[in-house]
Amino acid sequence: MDNTPFLPPSSMLDESGPRDYSQEEAEHKRFLYDRMNPRRRKFIDRIGYDNWDPFAAPKEPMDIREDVTKRTTQQLVREFLQSVQQEKPSNEYARGALECALGMVNHEEKYRGIFDFCLWYHTLLTRELQKR
Repeated sequence: MDNTPFLPPSSMLDESGPRDYSQEEAEHKRFLYDRMNPRRRKFIDRIGYDNWDPFAAPKEPMDIREDVTKRTTQQLVREFLQSVQQEKPSNEYARGALECALGMVNHEEKYRGIFDFCLWYHTLLTRELQKR
C-alpha cells in the first residue's frame, strides 16, 4: 500500500498561504477547531491548522451552459418534449432529445452533423411529398 501522506486537493487550500486573522477571527477559528469531532480535526491537522480557512468564501457555481437562445439544456428538452404531439414520449425518445441538446449546447461537431442532416432530410421529404 502507498504510504504517501494524504494531501487534499489544492482547491481546499488557500493558494496564497495562511492569511492574517483579526483577533476575533482567530479566537473564533480556535473555538471552531476545539468544538470539532476528532475525525474532522484529524483532517484539519493533515492540511495544517494555519492553512485551514473556515471563513473562506464559497466557490462560484459551475458554469451553466446555455445555447444562443439563452436556454439551458434542461429548458430546451423540457420545451421540446412539451411541444411533441405524442401523448407521452418514451424514455428512449427523451434520452435522444437530451443527448442532442447536450451536443448542440456544447458545440460538438457530431451533433451539428446530425442537425444539418435532419434539416436536409426534412427539406427532401417536404419536396418529395409535394410532388405527389
